[in-house]
Amino acid sequence: MSAGTKKISKAERMRMLREEEERRLLEEEQARLRAEQEQAVKAEKERIEREKTEHLEAKDQERRGEELAEISELEESFLLASQWKLKSRALAKWEHYTCCDGSPDPTVLQEINTFMSLWLEETQNDTTTVVEKGSKVLELITKLEMYVLETPFDELSFSEVIQYQETIVLLQSMLHLKYNQATEHLLKQASSYGESESGNMELVVKEKDITLCLWANLKKNARFRNQLFYDKDKQPCHGFELPKPLTTCDVAVRILHTRYDHLSPFHDFPKELPKLDLPSTVTEVTQSSNQTEIQTEDRETLKDVSEIKTDASARTMTISDVFSYSERRRSSSSRGSGSREDHYKSSFFLRSTSRAHVSALRLFDISELDILEDYTVDLHQFMSVGGVYHCNLLKLPPQAKQVKGWTIVEVLDTGLETYPYTAACEDSEDNSAVTVGITIHLSDSVIYFEEPLIARWDNQGRHWRTDDIGEVNYSMKGKEISFRMNGFFTITLLQDAHLNMPYQAWELQPVGPDKAVFTILTTFAEVQIHIKDNQCMIYSVATIEDSDLLMGLRDKWMSPMALMMALKRAGMNIFPAEYSSKYVSVNKKTFLAEMMVYQQMSLVATSFAFGWSKWNLKSGENNLVFKACEHLSEEEQIQEEEWALYMFNSQRAQKLAIDEESDVFSKNIAEGSEFHSTLYHLLKDTGSKDAMDRVRQSNYLFIDAVYQLLLATRVLTYS
Repeated sequence: MSAGTKKISKAERMRMLREEEERRLLEEEQARLRAEQEQAVKAEKERIEREKTEHLEAKDQERRGEELAEISELEESFLLASQWKLKSRALAKWEHYTCCDGSPDPTVLQEINTFMSLWLEETQNDTTTVVEKGSKVLELITKLEMYVLETPFDELSFSEVIQYQETIVLLQSMLHLKYNQATEHLLKQASSYGESESGNMELVVKEKDITLCLWANLKKNARFRNQLFYDKDKQPCHGFELPKPLTTCDVAVRILHTRYDHLSPFHDFPKELPKLDLPSTVTEVTQSSNQTEIQTEDRETLKDVSEIKTDASARTMTISDVFSYSERRRSSSSRGSGSREDHYKSSFFLRSTSRAHVSALRLFDISELDILEDYTVDLHQFMSVGGVYHCNLLKLPPQAKQVKGWTIVEVLDTGLETYPYTAACEDSEDNSAVTVGITIHLSDSVIYFEEPLIARWDNQGRHWRTDDIGEVNYSMKGKEISFRMNGFFTITLLQDAHLNMPYQAWELQPVGPDKAVFTILTTFAEVQIHIKDNQCMIYSVATIEDSDLLMGLRDKWMSPMALMMALKRAGMNIFPAEYSSKYVSVNKKTFLAEMMVYQQMSLVATSFAFGWSKWNLKSGENNLVFKACEHLSEEEQIQEEEWALYMFNSQRAQKLAIDEESDVFSKNIAEGSEFHSTLYHLLKDTGSKDAMDRVRQSNYLFIDAVYQLLLATRVLTYS
């Protein structure tokens, strides 16, 4: 022990321990009192918030009937749009009938069968005639596809859909048959197309819908193996490398690029509508004693509605008709009644929705998915982009010979014949000597966000396969892809159909009366769509690497459905399909609430902007959260502080107290606001007179176009 250290006595040590214990007990008591005080404050806040909520809910219930009646009047815009489209289809049929231009109506079986029979009998199969007639056939196919896609579910029976699909397949098969006949016609005259340098036939026919590259081995030069085709503007098209064993054979090579895909099988259209499940918050409070009565009333209501729909005027049934039947049996209000009314209303909307949208809204049944073999492409996951490339090795027909002033040619009635060839790689030290090399120059009218998957068509199995293809070299900058195959196959370039899902953000902004800009930000690009009346236009598809893609689609106004098809064909898919939820991490929401919020957004889209909120991921399945604000300026950008957060389920809309920068999610209602049964009435509380006047004057075709795009993209689920 050092001299400076003083020994602590036992009594002193006990005193220090006692003081420490007293200090600990005091701190615990203070902490307990603080916790009780905080709990009391929290409980008081919750009590005040609960009383406030109950008061606002009661107030909302009192005016619910009045608000639903008012929103029903606005929602008749969808009915008017449906009637307008029905009249437009009827007018188009009448105009086609009266113009007498000789083209058939593809929806009339007798006319289309006559058209096909007459073309099959034609013997004039020169390239110009076939390509010209082929363009008309493609127009018929597109017209029929759009008719099936755009026609409301209730206006087209499933048997009619099957008939139209069969017609499309027949037209596609006939068109390819005619291309084969045109190819045969050219090959019979191959010697007249001999090039001065090689002496072989080299021909390129490049049109809007197809590019035909044809080469015939007239000189049989064993040293010749590579051929690159150029169009009339001296731009490279496609090319091939001939296997060494074929250099001295009577063969021809055809690369026929069709800018459409007529091989991939149809995705079946739905036979039934998706189910509209009521939110769990409603079903939980429904008493079992009332359940039988409700179900009986529902069946009677739907029976009455179905009786109306059998009448010729079924297609013009108003939303109020649906309400009238249910209201006769519901004189007293209950917590579940509003949701049931919404259910009837949404059922009506679904029945007036096109089959294309209904297909995307259905939830897939895993039992419907096929079990795929190895190397077979899943066409629910991948989509063909850029069309199909028919790479064929053909037998060269006998060529004309000059004998003593006579032109002699052997005529064979065998049609276009393929030359069988399979690479025997195991017998060759150099695989490149026996495999087929193909080079494809990609079109500027399509987008590949990553190296495409190359697949060959299996005609026997009727699907795309990825085996027997290798040594792929892809140049995104040079827009070129080359590869080798173990034979001559029909191939396509595939891209993940869900590359651009889920979306990073979205925004719908009005830019004038009945005008809006719909923007979707994906991982790879920003897509901006302009909407005016019932037409849409792709304004830009911008990426970091390329400031603007798909310039060919710019400044072309089209229907929402036509725009969807154009973007898909170009490789820019932002439209979920029936099976998309299997491949995309979705923010699952109650379908009834999601459908209703799209309807109500579209009703006010001429005056109010809407956008993505991060809190939609935290709000639960029954609640949809988004930002919104009034916006009447045609040029000014929306400032961040102008946005407010809103939440909607199938029964109630409210403005939230939180904002995008809040730390945690809360369902608390914003100070000074109230609950409303519809989003329209909630926005009406704070909206200016000019904004609400513009909403009431909004064109029903504009409302319908906005609704179609929101329904097609499902931004509240796929963001």
